[in-house]
Amino acid sequence: MQSLKHLTSGSGQDVHAIVRSGIVADRRRKIVLVRDIPITSLCEHHVLPFFGRCHVAYIPDQRALRPSHLSKLIDSFCRRLQVQERLTKQIATTLWETVQPRGVAVIIEAAHLCMIMRGVEKANTQAVTSTMLGLFRTSTKARGELMQLIARQRNK
Repeated sequence: MQSLKHLTSGSGQDVHAIVRSGIVADRRRKIVLVRDIPITSLCEHHVLPFFGRCHVAYIPDQRALRPSHLSKLIDSFCRRLQVQERLTKQIATTLWETVQPRGVAVIIEAAHLCMIMRGVEKANTQAVTSTMLGLFRTSTKARGELMQLIARQRNK
């Protein structure tokens, strides 16, 4: 029972307060990317884990977020019964509303034990979800630069 309490402890947290406590002044208008953030959460349909990595990018407009607070935000949403699509959108919209950047992008790649252990029983599959807001949604140049930054690490 303690384990389940811990795994769902994010439900009572104020995610906007988490983000506000990590905001710093920043006038740069370059992409900030934190990639390969490990995530684990529980599927709300099957109460089985899904796990993978999260990439978060934003383009500051006067304010930036400390990376540690970005991790705290992600952990807060992951420690809830979740679906990957909603998790992706929640992270993006919270950053958009609280930090008010010029653009936000969140991409999550995750394996779901409900797909691996039951139902379709397909090992080695991953679901990929994304939410793009602001310049990442409207500018193909910004989105292309982001995709290159994410891919650059994998090509090394």
